[in-house]
Amino acid sequence: KNVVTAPNIQIGDYTYYDDPVDPAGFEQNNVLFNYPEFGDRLIIGKFCSIAAGTQFIMGPANHRTSSVSTYPFQVFGGAWADQAPPHLGQLPRKGDIMVGNDVWIGRESVILPGVHIGDGAIIAASAVVTKDVPPYTVVGGNPAEFIRRRFNDRLTAMLLELKWWDFKPDDLIKVLPVLTDPDLEKVEREVEALLKSRR
Repeated sequence: KNVVTAPNIQIGDYTYYDDPVDPAGFEQNNVLFNYPEFGDRLIIGKFCSIAAGTQFIMGPANHRTSSVSTYPFQVFGGAWADQAPPHLGQLPRKGDIMVGNDVWIGRESVILPGVHIGDGAIIAASAVVTKDVPPYTVVGGNPAEFIRRRFNDRLTAMLLELKWWDFKPDDLIKVLPVLTDPDLEKVEREVEALLKSRR
């Protein structure tokens, strides 16, 4: 978030973009067709891991689809601009791209306009995400399809309630053993205890 300047891009704490060539060029190289005046936003949560080559396609990448021709005559000026409606005004509006917290997006993935990715989701490498992704699920392919749930319903619900990504740094340090333990039955008990202690 320290290198992004566009007013319509918000990135949460600790989220990183891994690119051996130009990680500081994320805004220029990976957020395509971003014209803030169009009105859509890219909102990425905390603790996300975004792999090299991931692209977020913003709404102005679209073309008018409600008329005979999809061609953007107006953008070329002159007599064409006089006879055609303003280009941005006729584009379909899909809404903001929203990425939850603790999301892992694999290499060369493409996220299309208006997509919402839930907390804890995993996007497989080279996926083309055309529709919303539920929390704590894995999707992949072109177009991206559901592959599996990461956890059972109970643990998923408890993690969404816990919202560990909002913990203060000192509190987060204390729960790191829980967040990194592969024994999910034990994790479920410990998350339940954490929730009870906070209520």
